[in-house]
Amino acid sequence: MKTMQKAPLIAVSRHRMAVDGKGVTTLVAFHGCTLQCKYCLNSRCLMPDGVWREIDTGELLEMVRVDNLYFLATGGGVTFGGGEPCLRSLFIEEFCHMADPQWAINIETCLNVERSHVERLLPWVRQWIVDIKDTDNDIYKDYTGKSNHRTIENLRWLMSHDGMTQKVMVRLPLIPEYNTRDHVVRSRAMLAELGVTLFDEFNYIIR
Repeated sequence: MKTMQKAPLIAVSRHRMAVDGKGVTTLVAFHGCTLQCKYCLNSRCLMPDGVWREIDTGELLEMVRVDNLYFLATGGGVTFGGGEPCLRSLFIEEFCHMADPQWAINIETCLNVERSHVERLLPWVRQWIVDIKDTDNDIYKDYTGKSNHRTIENLRWLMSHDGMTQKVMVRLPLIPEYNTRDHVVRSRAMLAELGVTLFDEFNYIIR
């Protein structure tokens, strides 16, 4: 009997509307990330004791299929986030082979991963939700601790494929103490040159 892929999760959140893709979605959040963002919204994903549960693909399928009717009625499905879900590309690929092909599969990602992960997920993902932070490498590195080279190159590679103008949505945050509105405008112009047409601009609210 084939051994199923396993992955550590920080949470599974059901019945989400209009925040993780079209329709009703279930968010599956993985533990682990390639970045160390100063204002991480899910800091548990980086904590050694932050794993809620380790689960295999079959167990996840049973967990999320209870909302099958909602997914089919609204065009929704499963959104993988985290942490960085692309690090679990083998897990997600195996899950997609098992899941109802009518479910939408969405990814919330920073894209700062090896290209092989993105290539593996390309055939399965309906909506790429890319948190770009900022296209200025100095700002990005100051905020995340990493260069944005992989992020930009992976996004460029994604946008070179047919149909990506409607499949890729880029989040452009205004990050207090790190970037300005002018930086957001410049990032948007640079990303538009790559072919990105869908943007989500917002302000981080730091408490």
